[in-house]
Amino acid sequence: MRTADNTDRFEIIDCRSGTAAGEEMKREVYAGLTAAQKHLPCKYFYDSRGSALFERICGLPEYYPTRMELSILKSASRQLMRGMDGGSLIELGSGSNWKIRRLLDAANGCLPRLRYVAVDVCESALLGSAEELLHLYPDLRVSAIVSDYRCALDRIGRDGDRLITFFGGTIGNMDAREARSFLSSIAAAMGRRDRLLIGADMVKQKDILEAAYNDDQGVTAEFNKNILSVMNRELRAAFDPSCFEHEAFYREDRECIEMHLRANRDLSVEIQDLDLEIEMKQGETIFTEVSRKFRRETLEETAADAGLRITKWFTDRKKWFSVVEFVKKRA
Repeated sequence: MRTADNTDRFEIIDCRSGTAAGEEMKREVYAGLTAAQKHLPCKYFYDSRGSALFERICGLPEYYPTRMELSILKSASRQLMRGMDGGSLIELGSGSNWKIRRLLDAANGCLPRLRYVAVDVCESALLGSAEELLHLYPDLRVSAIVSDYRCALDRIGRDGDRLITFFGGTIGNMDAREARSFLSSIAAAMGRRDRLLIGADMVKQKDILEAAYNDDQGVTAEFNKNILSVMNRELRAAFDPSCFEHEAFYREDRECIEMHLRANRDLSVEIQDLDLEIEMKQGETIFTEVSRKFRRETLEETAADAGLRITKWFTDRKKWFSVVEFVKKRA
């Protein structure tokens, strides 16, 4: 139930078209499950249960990225918000409000002139976060956009300068081509005084990386398997999550974590809405997520190719995670 829209400081914009979104899901899932290496888009992790599981992951002892990013934002927030006198603070893939609050706390007297725009595919997560922010910051205006972050920028009007944030290392969930295309689309939408802030997970020891995606409590395994429950509900599939094992490992040749669901027996799965039945052998996998890790030079090159240049670079003392500010390159 929508409960945050009881104030004139809040608006929610639902960019989803039920028919279009459903058809897109069918196309993507059919293509993925009929490929030689079966795969599913990681955006389908995030129903309400998936979003809640991911919030639990962010608090796990093995999962360092959230702690590192929050620490960086706490120390850099005043520098990042200095000179921002109103306008829009935009968070793509917002989820919870832990990180954006670091910036809002440093906004000082400009809150009455500031609009926070949260973009996420999960409406319940948006509403929960918005309600908390409206309570904590009585002068803040909040706009919530229910959308894939890749599609949202065209829906965000210009209201002064804009600081666009993309936290959590989510840029790593795209391959190099996708990241370049995504950043190019952001650069094309940016004005001369707009800024882009990205969180990036850096290359480090294999054991640290693999532990972050294979927690002792098994929360990441639940999160990974939740995508099967989404398929069952949305496409009338017949996946049995108990027939799959969570698997996450670091590819040193590609400097990325790959997450898979490995079949623990031979099986056949019907997906009614796709008029499809797939066969899987024991040991065969469904590839569910990539999480690329970055070197500074790689991120600089990708940004330059997309029409952006780096203006600030913040990192933790171990150099495990970085928060990077970009502006649009001058023509």
